[in-house]
Amino acid sequence: MDVTSLHSITSLLLYFLGLQLLPLRVTSFLSLLEFSRALHKHAVAMLVCFMDSRGLCRAYATSYLLLTLLSLFLFHSTACSNGNCQVLDSCATPTDCGPGLYCGNCPALGKRQPICTRGQANIPTAIIGGLPFNKYTWLVTHNSFSIVDAPALPGVQRLTFFNQEDTVTNQLRNGVRGLMLDMYDFNNDIWLCHSFRGQCFNFTAFQPAINTLKEVESFLSQNPTEIVTIIIEDYVHTPKGLINLFTSAGLDKYWFPVTKMPKKGEDWPTVTEMVQSNYRLLVFTSIASKESEEGIAYQWRYMVENEAGDPGVKQGSCPNRKESQPLNSKKASLFLQNYFPTYPVEDDACKEHSTPLAEMAGTCYKAAGNVMPNFLAVNFYMRSDGGGVFDILDKMNGQTLCGCNTVQACQAGAPFGSCKNVAVPRSPPTNNMGGFTGSVQFSSAASIVHCPNCLLFKLFYLSLMVFLLLLR
Repeated sequence: MDVTSLHSITSLLLYFLGLQLLPLRVTSFLSLLEFSRALHKHAVAMLVCFMDSRGLCRAYATSYLLLTLLSLFLFHSTACSNGNCQVLDSCATPTDCGPGLYCGNCPALGKRQPICTRGQANIPTAIIGGLPFNKYTWLVTHNSFSIVDAPALPGVQRLTFFNQEDTVTNQLRNGVRGLMLDMYDFNNDIWLCHSFRGQCFNFTAFQPAINTLKEVESFLSQNPTEIVTIIIEDYVHTPKGLINLFTSAGLDKYWFPVTKMPKKGEDWPTVTEMVQSNYRLLVFTSIASKESEEGIAYQWRYMVENEAGDPGVKQGSCPNRKESQPLNSKKASLFLQNYFPTYPVEDDACKEHSTPLAEMAGTCYKAAGNVMPNFLAVNFYMRSDGGGVFDILDKMNGQTLCGCNTVQACQAGAPFGSCKNVAVPRSPPTNNMGGFTGSVQFSSAASIVHCPNCLLFKLFYLSLMVFLLLLR
């Protein structure tokens, strides 16, 4: 065989290999070029040895070939993919990660390597059920309606902040159980609006509130054991406007009557009792008079709350909101912890939901008299550097419900403090209803090699070597 033929066969091998390398992520064009040159050099050397009549060189080439095939096989068999990757495993495509996970990264923390990241909450009542409602911690989305890429009014450029990335329906499916909604009189209706000075404008408006409330109604009707809380920042002045709105949305049948709410810090009914009575929607307003006028609970009569915005994320302090009683008050049995900055930034949320959130959870726990929050409100709830908000919720519920470091270690019916060994983080086991429809970050930064067609390459490589030997 002449040099031209040898070079052609080598180029063919490289071309086929190049096709298989399309799914790979490389850090730069130069690294790809260097890799190709090195591969070409070794391939030519091996082919020359196979065509050589001296047994020593051929033996060396055969050994090299076998070691290469073995290393490729071992790599292919140990790299996770196709839905087998768990929390914190490196990933290259969204389908690599298991249920309840997505493939993302956190450049704000300098973590550009994509990993499998939690995107769904464990539902604590599915693990330990039958306790009073105020014994659980639930995930709340701040400004649940203020969604990135939500369409604006025709001909209007929206000028406001965004706080979430997926629909309210998807939030509920992913384990969110509390919605913070800002409601205004607008366009002769009640709208969800992210505005200021108590007035909604066309450039700060999102949609009529009834659209979102119908999403909640659909979720509750499809999930008859779930309980949802709505906390309203209320700018509605239309008489009976809110109660008529909820009735029109079909939510009155799930309404928890304000007359049955504990008003002196007592325990709430158990979640089992609430489900049996179909009292599965709790609604709170920021206007005190609406409790007597419309039967809607005045928020700060039933819950304490820390400061929202930047004061609520300042490390080392957890002051109560001015409308709220002190966090350690025993006169209210619900505790809302706000954890979001005044000005939301999508790319920073993954950093905010890592160590700073865990530290602030401890600070607010102490400020509340060693009581865990019942509601944890955040922006961009799915963003983190791995476990994020969902891991914090698991720890809060684990400590309260069973005395374990995560709710996944709790055992129904076991004595308090009897914990399963769940040291290795896994995919969320209890909630696989949701998906990932928002703009959660999928980075193009460098990742591990992901080669679903490596087996084909190995077979081709082996066949080519056998063919060349037969030519000899």
